[in-house]
Amino acid sequence: MTRTIVVTGGGTGIGKAVAARFAAGGDRVVLIGRRADVLERAAEEIGGTALPADLSEPAQVERVRADLAERFGAIDVLINNAGGNVEGAGAREGVAERWSGNFRANVLTAVLPTEAFRNLLNASGRVVFVSSIAALRGSGGSSYGPMKAALHPYAFDLAAALGPRGITVNVVAPGFIEDTEFFGGDLNDERRATLIAQTDTGRAGTPQDIAETVQWLASPGAGHVTAQIIQVNGGAERGR
Repeated sequence: MTRTIVVTGGGTGIGKAVAARFAAGGDRVVLIGRRADVLERAAEEIGGTALPADLSEPAQVERVRADLAERFGAIDVLINNAGGNVEGAGAREGVAERWSGNFRANVLTAVLPTEAFRNLLNASGRVVFVSSIAALRGSGGSSYGPMKAALHPYAFDLAAALGPRGITVNVVAPGFIEDTEFFGGDLNDERRATLIAQTDTGRAGTPQDIAETVQWLASPGAGHVTAQIIQVNGGAERGR
């Protein structure tokens, strides 16, 4: 049976890899993101549907919800991957601007679509939030880690609310993942080596590592796994 999979932030990096994994398995994939050109290229490449939108804007989220309902009627899996650290290196904004920016980029972009789409989810559906190791270890003084951490109790409450419908809700917390836009070109060789040295596996993670984990959480085999934080970081969350 073909499922309808919605992936936010699906144009690049982890989101694109997740979308491609589901598409390769024969599922119908819908990609949502802010950059229409990037999103449409990714959708064409993997054989999915692109729905450009800024998910921190309620009106745009409602437009996407109506579009999903009209085109597909219901959805089976929602992967909340949109986000990123908007506090760039040497950011000069004030505290309020930096924290509210990461709140919009990482909390609203997950909560608004989840609340809007939750009634579109089929019974035995799946919701997956992509968090970060920074939610567990901190993010070097930026607001990124605290904003990702805010998703964890939200996911736990959502799991309790949707569990009676057979819907599971889980969080995946990646560590250092290469081949993404997260560092915006600011990752030097020394920092990369430090991040890899923090792992027990001796390597950086890949978008495919996250895609395989998300695919498993969306499978029948994970039907009794809910309200969990699945850490995919090579053991780096234990600290070194």
